[in-house]
Amino acid sequence: MALPGAARAGELTVFAAASLKTALDEIAPLWQAESVLISYGGSSALARQILAGAPADIYISANVGWMDAVETAGLVQPETRRALLGNRLVMVGAAPGPVALEAGAIMARLSDGPLAMALVDAVPAGIYGKQALGALDLWETVAADVAEAANVRAALALVALGEAPLGVVYASDAVAEPRVHVVAEFPEGSHAPITYPAAAISEAEDAGAFLAFLAGPEARAVFEANGFKVLP
Repeated sequence: MALPGAARAGELTVFAAASLKTALDEIAPLWQAESVLISYGGSSALARQILAGAPADIYISANVGWMDAVETAGLVQPETRRALLGNRLVMVGAAPGPVALEAGAIMARLSDGPLAMALVDAVPAGIYGKQALGALDLWETVAADVAEAANVRAALALVALGEAPLGVVYASDAVAEPRVHVVAEFPEGSHAPITYPAAAISEAEDAGAFLAFLAGPEARAVFEANGFKVLP
C-alpha cells in the first residue's frame, strides 16, 4: 500500500482500488509495452494521495464519487475517463452455510465476533455495505458489531483468518480468497450500482493505451474469471 516513488522511464504507475489486486496482478504482465507499477489501497486514500500530488499515471476507483473528486480538481486527462467494471456485493463467512439477510440469522453468527467491513463512511465497499444493510433495515442492529478495516481486502482478511465470522465484500473478493464462503448476496437495488471508473491522471504516452487494454479481450477474460463484469 506504500506510495510509490517517482516512476522510472518506461513504467506506468497505476493507483487502483484494493479489490482489483488479484485481477490486476494477473493482467499487468500481459501488457507488453512497458512495466506497470500498481499501488493498491482504499479508493478514498488513493484519491487523497492524487489530490495531494502523488505521481499516478492512472487511477481506478471502486466508486464514482472519488473519481468525481479527482476530476473536479482538474487532475483527470480530458476524455480518458471510462466506466470500466461492475461488481456485486456479498456477505462472506469463515464457515460455510447460507445466512438469511435478517437480524436473527446475522446476529447468531456474530455471537462469535464482529462483522468485518471496509470503512463505512469512506471506502466504497463499506459505503455500499452500509447502504445495503440500511435498505434491509439491518444497519441499526449490526452497527455496534462492525469492525472497520482500511480497505475491502483488509476486511476480507479478517474473515479469512477467522477473526470475524462474517464480512461484507465484493463478489470478486470472495473469488480471490478460498478460505471464505459466500453466505448471502445483497440485492442490487439495496445499494448504489457498483461501478469502477478509470482515467488517466498524467500525460504519460501509454496511459490511454493501457486503459484501452484493460477493456480488451485479454484483460476481460481475467476480470470475468475474477468475478467482475467488464462494462461496454
